[in-house]
Amino acid sequence: MIYTPLRTTVFITALLLSVQASQSATTDTESVAPEQGFGVMDKPAIFANRFMIVAAHPDAAKAGYEVLVKGGSAVDAAVATQMVLNLVEPQSSGLGGGAFLVYYDNASRTLHTFDGRETAPASIQADRFLDTDGNPLPWWQRITGGGSVGVPGTLKLLEVVHQRFGTLPFDSLLEPAIHMASEGFTVSPRMSASIADASDKGLMDFATTRDYFLDAAGEPLAAGSRQTNPEFANTLQLIARHGSSVFYEGEIAEDIVATINASRADSISLDDLANYRVIERPAVCAAFRTYRVCGMGPPSSGALTVGQILGILNHRAPSENGPDSRFIHRFAEAGKLAYADRAMYIADSDFVPVPVTGLLDPDYLGQRAALIDDHAAMPEATAGQPPSLNTLTAFQPDNHRDLPGTSHISIIDESGNIVSMTTTIESGFGSRLMTHGFLLNNELTDFAAIASEDGELKANRIEPGKRPRSSMAPSIVLDAAGQPVLIAGSPGGSRIINYVAKTLALILDFDMSPQQAVSLPHFGNRNGATELEEGPFLDNVANDLTALGHQVKRSNMNSGLHVIRIHADGRLEGGADPRREGVALGE
Repeated sequence: MIYTPLRTTVFITALLLSVQASQSATTDTESVAPEQGFGVMDKPAIFANRFMIVAAHPDAAKAGYEVLVKGGSAVDAAVATQMVLNLVEPQSSGLGGGAFLVYYDNASRTLHTFDGRETAPASIQADRFLDTDGNPLPWWQRITGGGSVGVPGTLKLLEVVHQRFGTLPFDSLLEPAIHMASEGFTVSPRMSASIADASDKGLMDFATTRDYFLDAAGEPLAAGSRQTNPEFANTLQLIARHGSSVFYEGEIAEDIVATINASRADSISLDDLANYRVIERPAVCAAFRTYRVCGMGPPSSGALTVGQILGILNHRAPSENGPDSRFIHRFAEAGKLAYADRAMYIADSDFVPVPVTGLLDPDYLGQRAALIDDHAAMPEATAGQPPSLNTLTAFQPDNHRDLPGTSHISIIDESGNIVSMTTTIESGFGSRLMTHGFLLNNELTDFAAIASEDGELKANRIEPGKRPRSSMAPSIVLDAAGQPVLIAGSPGGSRIINYVAKTLALILDFDMSPQQAVSLPHFGNRNGATELEEGPFLDNVANDLTALGHQVKRSNMNSGLHVIRIHADGRLEGGADPRREGVALGE
């Protein structure tokens, strides 16, 4: 077998040609969850010395950048950035959704991870997404409308973390978004394309949403047109005066509940909003070479599953030919094994015992790595038996794949403090319900629709107050001395794990720059077909993998990776995914 290397000297041009040629193709997941690209942009590496931000839209990145210029902290910049994203990238994140935030405090050299994930309402029943015969409802009935909405966490998360680590007044950080919402902003090509794609996928089913996303002629907002959002400006002004209490207990809370329950009666209550809490959880760190890859623990599967993929690869030496087809074969096989464990064991650890330590145990990962044959692909993998597993608990695997409707922000401020934050409303445009200028999530569809099979429960089953499993993987990588060297994360539904693991491996094993690593065509496996990004650049790799027995699937793998590398001399180097509109800005 000849393993085909990926020539890093030509990959950016090849990616531009191959992905531009395939923009019209969509996978089944993308057809139900429009999270669109709009073409591919050739983006240069960005360098800075003082601070840096990488975010999903130039206006949002600029808002965070200007906060950093004023001496604001990384958390301050994240607040300003998220508020603007609600306007310019509403299909992906906003106040109606949730987020995970990983924070590195440079003064104390400590990591903090904050869970702002949406929660299930107290009244929810296990049959929320089942018909009268006990079968899952059709997909569109599940993802649109009030029955899919979890209690939002993004605003409370930003407020809590700002109270701990912010330096500028919270209300001042809302001013850029208030100004844009009042005076208008330019609709981007990606936002316009996303609206058009979703117009026949439930987006026009609700009057408030329809009125906002269509122009006076009843057509989807065109790229380059100007849009205002006075309701969102008013929302932010209320928050500036009263804090998050107006959102969780005041007039905004009342309208959120009314909007949801008008679509599906008794789905959520005022008490559900008033009782929402942000949870600071222990960071999950996995060993990879001489580094520690750290991120968010359960209910996120991101850090654990990224950690497992890299931990399995840790038992093989890096390929001497760079990221060749042998490396991609091993990466895909590691993905099968890691996603099998994810499906079986990972859910909200406040409700089920997740074997966090055992899943990252080096000996256990060595046993899993030994299952990989360099000369043949394995069939679908089964979950292993990690050493800290509670043997009294039996679970059935849940292979549900959360959908892409997400954004990622990477920031380092002048003091060396870091934010890695992934923020979401679940599928593109969430539940399609809109109130006070923001969309509401459909995050409850991330639960397993069926609670049990063959008499055994699923860890990720629906329960009141529970947080659904997520694939979001905001990451900070530390070197052997405990110093941060990488900040990374991506949108992309359940593919996020592969996107982040691939990018970290390319940088740490093959010394690629952030821009090279995020631009390289994607590959990965979620314990099924081995997915390769569409376009001719991976054709030879596809042939090699097919010869090894892989079922190869070519996909439009629309990530939104945002990476900052911190060099030993203190220089900052940023990379923004060419598949989306994001940019890196620094000084």
